[in-house]
Amino acid sequence: MLRMRSHTRILACLVFLSCLAAGAKRPITQTDLYAFHWIASPQISPDGAKIVYTLVTVNSKHDNYETALWMIPSSGGAARQMTSGTHDSSPRWSPDGRTLAFLRAPEPKDKDSKPQPAQIYILSMEGGEARPLTDIPKGASGLAWAPDGKSIAFLSTTLPKDFDKKKDDKDEAESDVRVIVKAAYRMNGEGYYEPDRPSHIWTVPVPATLAGTQKATQVTTGAFSESDAVWSHDGAKIYFTSNRVPEPYYEPPHDEIYAVKSTGGDIAKVAGMDGSIHAISLSPDGAHLAFVASINSGGGLPQRSYSQPDLFVTPSEPGGTPRNLTAAYDYDIGGGVGGDQAPPRGSGPSKPYWSADGRNIFVDSAEEGRANLKRIDAETGKVEPLTSGDQSVYAYSATPDASKAAVLISTPTNIGDLYLLDGKSGRLDRLTHINDDLFAKLNLTEPETIRYKSFDGRLIEAWVQRPPDFTPGKKYPLILDIHGGPHSAYGYTFDHEFQWMAAKGYIVLYPNPRGSTSYGQEFGNLIQYAYPGDDFKDLMTGVDELIRRGWVDPEKLGVTGGSGGGVLTNWTIGHTTRFKAAVSQRSIADWRDFWYTADFTLFTPFWFRGAPWEQEADFKERSPITYVDKITTPLMLIEGESDFRTPPGAGGEQMFRALKYQHKTAVMVRFPGESHELSRSGKAIHRVERLQHIVAWFDKYLEGQEIHTYDIN
Repeated sequence: MLRMRSHTRILACLVFLSCLAAGAKRPITQTDLYAFHWIASPQISPDGAKIVYTLVTVNSKHDNYETALWMIPSSGGAARQMTSGTHDSSPRWSPDGRTLAFLRAPEPKDKDSKPQPAQIYILSMEGGEARPLTDIPKGASGLAWAPDGKSIAFLSTTLPKDFDKKKDDKDEAESDVRVIVKAAYRMNGEGYYEPDRPSHIWTVPVPATLAGTQKATQVTTGAFSESDAVWSHDGAKIYFTSNRVPEPYYEPPHDEIYAVKSTGGDIAKVAGMDGSIHAISLSPDGAHLAFVASINSGGGLPQRSYSQPDLFVTPSEPGGTPRNLTAAYDYDIGGGVGGDQAPPRGSGPSKPYWSADGRNIFVDSAEEGRANLKRIDAETGKVEPLTSGDQSVYAYSATPDASKAAVLISTPTNIGDLYLLDGKSGRLDRLTHINDDLFAKLNLTEPETIRYKSFDGRLIEAWVQRPPDFTPGKKYPLILDIHGGPHSAYGYTFDHEFQWMAAKGYIVLYPNPRGSTSYGQEFGNLIQYAYPGDDFKDLMTGVDELIRRGWVDPEKLGVTGGSGGGVLTNWTIGHTTRFKAAVSQRSIADWRDFWYTADFTLFTPFWFRGAPWEQEADFKERSPITYVDKITTPLMLIEGESDFRTPPGAGGEQMFRALKYQHKTAVMVRFPGESHELSRSGKAIHRVERLQHIVAWFDKYLEGQEIHTYDIN
């Protein structure tokens, strides 16, 4: 025992001295996630002097997240906490900047209690505690102040009957049986739809002195949901978006913009699109609306699986025709890049905003793995950068005159911090260093960007995260990490998974193969009716490139990916035996079964030209399960048990059972209660365990470590 203790002390001293030699920095660990802080939903005050934001932290049990509102001067200085709730979010300034409205959800009584709906709270900037404004049965969302500051519009699924709390004791308990008549009847992360509860617009008065909750008034009614409420400048109307089709999954997206009097009544169609619409924003003179939309292919052409979003303007009065300002700009307006560290709670969409004179519109855009703000001429559509660099702008808000903006920016070595943006020069001043205390201790490195030609000469961009102590000439084990979507993109943003894998001694390759966003309409749609396929070749060419550079041991190759990346992981090991281990996460094995069970429908011919019985050969040819007999690679399958996007029965469960039937090496790791968002916003403890299992599998089969967790006893 004494010898063991002495040996332990010696090792501890060696580690300590090694840390001193490395500037007291250490490798990042999987459990560092518990100490991460995230900033969400920055809102700059109308005078530009203050910024309020949502701070997201992991709770002490590591099984959930807590959110509170903080405020910081835009000139710099210390931030201070503004609210004391554990589920406070969605702050919105009153037009005069004297009051803050936000959403607060009460803490569940116990772990088995259903979450209670969020209510609107009001906080005066003159001091005092936040006070509840609403007490509406199904809660509120989507807050928007009236221009005069005397009322707030919001969205709710509340029905008039919900206010009647008096029930006869003899009434039978409400049935929990679901009668389902629509093909889309549940949503990943949200659960089963309640078709008799559309989301409608309501308003609630905000008195000068708030003595108690106020009575809310329903503005819109009917069978269809509304979203994205925006007031007219005179407060007489509220604009909103809606898809007013009973069963919209039989046709491509078709959203429209409407207007309704703020007191209720008939609605008027303002503009329609052969495509999807979101993020509407009213011009300073009230004459036009800007919005982001993705146009369907049209013209008798096949429907695209990927339609690049553009910026449009349309007159705010009915009868106008929307005009595409960015038709000649071949990148993703309103787009971003993917990582695993977006705020897991409290975030919301950012909208385009106008210059004071109405000549320019500012909006984010994704270009080749970067996301930055652009200045777009409201007449000519000329696109100019407002921010630039190898980074990801993932949220923002601006003052009414656009002279200042609050911007959240992430980089490969920074989860995300708040910046003040000068609206004219584009200068950015950093206001927060939210994770500096932790990150100052970590040995993080920037990934290297590489570009290589694929089999057909097409240029593919990828990133390589190398171990912090990378030694030229040494060959490292490789993990190929494939993004999902498939229409999404990796890029210049923080990813804990990649940093930790590299800290464990692996080189991580994460490419943007064909089908990825942020590289133009044609590149994104190259996989139409051919997924998976040539994108697999793009990935293999990237692996070959790293072997050619001498960085990677070709006998120690691993592959992983989630969602669409899980599809390609299953596909990869069914088409090559070069990988010694694979981890397929929330994947699809059989396209036919996915077609029948996913939360969204494939009725429109985006990915397949018809139904499974109409295109049987195509479904079979592109299903990874078809090639399961070719698999020799040890496979781990990670599944969220509440995943409605890629249900386990159409993915990991099939792969696992088929491989076990053949006496091949496979293990399934299941996460109770987790949806398709496990890696991004699942319980913190589950996110950490997920990382542990992934790397342990590679440690076992690439590095030969003695790990018995996955052995059959």
